[in-house]
Amino acid sequence: MAGIIVLLLVILPCQFACSDSPLRYIQNDAIKLGINLESGGAIGYFSLRAKDRNLLNRYDRGRFIQQSYYGDQDGSVWRDKPWCWNPVQGGDWQGNSAKILASSFQADQLTIVTQPRHWASGKLLTDTVMRMHVTLEGPVAHIKYSFHYKGHQAHARRAQELPAVFVDYALPNLVFYRGDRPWQNALLTRLVPNWPNEYHSINEPWAAYVDEHDWGLGIYSERMSKLTCYRYRGDQKTGSMAAATSYLAPIEQLAIGPGFHLSYQASITIGKLNVIRARFYDLHQQN
Repeated sequence: MAGIIVLLLVILPCQFACSDSPLRYIQNDAIKLGINLESGGAIGYFSLRAKDRNLLNRYDRGRFIQQSYYGDQDGSVWRDKPWCWNPVQGGDWQGNSAKILASSFQADQLTIVTQPRHWASGKLLTDTVMRMHVTLEGPVAHIKYSFHYKGHQAHARRAQELPAVFVDYALPNLVFYRGDRPWQNALLTRLVPNWPNEYHSINEPWAAYVDEHDWGLGIYSERMSKLTCYRYRGDQKTGSMAAATSYLAPIEQLAIGPGFHLSYQASITIGKLNVIRARFYDLHQQN
């Protein structure tokens, strides 16, 4: 059921697209990152400083790079489908933003504290708080996430996205390592994800979406040992590609209950695949 929930959250485009919503940027000499203050402060822009090409997808408030969590079915309904407790950093499927409780910005770092919305019902979930701190260090953006649940319900274990990552559809090739010789620059697995969700185990905690020239975006998540992924190819009936995207998320089975608190770190970078891998090897050595 959890895998189905991850799928349903993202495959159907919201009727309120937010690709043109204003962004707030931080940058350094190498990279530029933007968050959408009308979508809970979720990350909606990531590019090289010298090349103004956004590699992220922010078509609706279920996209971005952002926190999203799942619990038990609660009587909510999304597009005539029974849904579950589902706090989302960006907002709800009808285009309502989550609430930003606090924010601070410097030239190359930012902090956002967000009260998420229930994806299906649109209710502000006042018993939950999400926090995100981003620091740019050379060509790498380091993201510290935390989620605190102050409610009383004990939810069953679900596959949680840590975090959800939506990138440009022009990056079709997913690359990761799942062999038995981690951290030895052994042969990588390459695939173009199908539709709907696929699930893979990996043995180095990073993955990348790249183009035909092996250039693209990579994510390193310290908790990544499994991931889900897919390619959404737009509206097949009309031929519209507006909502098309490449998606992945590190996933972990976690039960959210009273006093639940989760903190973890992720890092993203842009470049050629061999450079992305080398940067993540450096992060592994530092940790």
